[in-house]
Amino acid sequence: MLRRTFSSLGCPELDLDQTLALVVKHGLAGTELRCLAGTVELADYFKTQFGTPAALAARLGNDARLIVALDTSLKLIGNTAADREKFLEFIPWAEALGVPRLRVFDGGTGLTDEALAQAADTVRWWQALRRERGWRADLMVETHDSLATAAAIRRFAVAAPGCEVLWDSQHTWLKGGEDPLVTWPAIRDLVVHIHVKDSINVPSAKHPWTYVRPGEGRFPMATLLAALHADNFAGPVSLEWERMWHPYLQPLDVALTAATRNNWW
Repeated sequence: MLRRTFSSLGCPELDLDQTLALVVKHGLAGTELRCLAGTVELADYFKTQFGTPAALAARLGNDARLIVALDTSLKLIGNTAADREKFLEFIPWAEALGVPRLRVFDGGTGLTDEALAQAADTVRWWQALRRERGWRADLMVETHDSLATAAAIRRFAVAAPGCEVLWDSQHTWLKGGEDPLVTWPAIRDLVVHIHVKDSINVPSAKHPWTYVRPGEGRFPMATLLAALHADNFAGPVSLEWERMWHPYLQPLDVALTAATRNNWW
């Protein structure tokens, strides 16, 4: 069975305890942490609030299992040495908490040969370092920009074997112009985590669409879920309610309530 989760991007005002309490309130499997108490600099937040990775792990105990991923800002395409060092600050916290995956972005504006080479180089850098250090956590790349289509994702998979994928299904649908039922069979062997959201064809401040509460928009969630269930997908299906970037959105608690009321997922 798939695991219903949410990104803390939807509740940027909440601290760690409040975010985990929201998971429990809605009977979900967990959360991917992108933002806490107004910041996306999670390693700095953890250090300030809890001191050390060991102290945070002791503080959370079994509740650490509710954190399914730590979402970083690293881009595979166009990153710098400083960007990589910032990404590595997440590792001690992920290892101490037993968090299985670290989200990175694809980056770029198109999968040119140069962009693909940069992405593959970053993956090889990470894989070599992970083997050397014996880390358990692994990265997953979100299909956010250059990897918006199935063809681009498959091309990337050949260049960077072993790199797992976080499929942003709505980006593929809106930005890539693909039906999720076309994309999913082409990439399902790579996908370990899925972002979902809902929208209508009305321009907003940042996009030619407007995000709406789950079940009140046009995204073909029911047909996607049927395909995921048919393939026994068991990874997180995460509501990415982007309230951090789109303050017109209602609180995440309202969105999660609507998702349940509308039998959206």
